[in-house]
Amino acid sequence: MESLFKQQQDLFVALYRIVMGLLFACHGAATLFGVLGGPQGGPAPAFGEWPGWWAAVIQLVAGGLVLLGVATRPAAVICSGTMAYAYFVVHQPQALFPIENGGEKAALFCWGFLLVAVLGPGRWALSTLRAAPQESLVR
Repeated sequence: MESLFKQQQDLFVALYRIVMGLLFACHGAATLFGVLGGPQGGPAPAFGEWPGWWAAVIQLVAGGLVLLGVATRPAAVICSGTMAYAYFVVHQPQALFPIENGGEKAALFCWGFLLVAVLGPGRWALSTLRAAPQESLVR
């Protein structure tokens, strides 16, 4: 089993990055445009409203960048910081632990995007594919 993970590490890093970016971008699109079930926790924020509208824009744009593997590390740090802000400003004042204050998603996204920032875009990212078109993507 361990050899499978080592052999396919690039694939698993890419899948993790893609899923994180897709989920985050979908959350932003739902908040901004009312698609995919619409905004969670209330009505859509008004244009320019702090912090809701700006958070949704960050989710959509930075999540899309992470999904595609373009400017992955800076985008992932921005995503992580956005969720840290959401956790400490919205959730943590209600209770100490995420399970008590409803901040599980914010905490998971925060730490998940921090991991993406540390791991980088991986081999299967647009930025990597553009940088080395002559290299084979199969090992």
